[in-house]
Amino acid sequence: MPTDLMRAGAPPASRPSSARNFNIVAVVLTAALVALQLIGLAILERSHAHAMQTPFPHETAVCSEGLDAEASQIPTD
Repeated sequence: MPTDLMRAGAPPASRPSSARNFNIVAVVLTAALVALQLIGLAILERSHAHAMQTPFPHETAVCSEGLDAEASQIPTD
């Protein structure tokens, strides 16, 4: 009877290696950076949409009539 009961193909029951830990940290950091970029893009899009809603100042209208044209008066109470 063999004394070693572990199969040759079975992985050891030890903790993950440092390379595996590094890969996990890299994936988590990449996901965090992508999330931050998406949040920044949403903020940028929102501010751009808000800037587009404000009216731009137009050129002053040129009056085709003379300066002596009467302006209609609005009655006040």
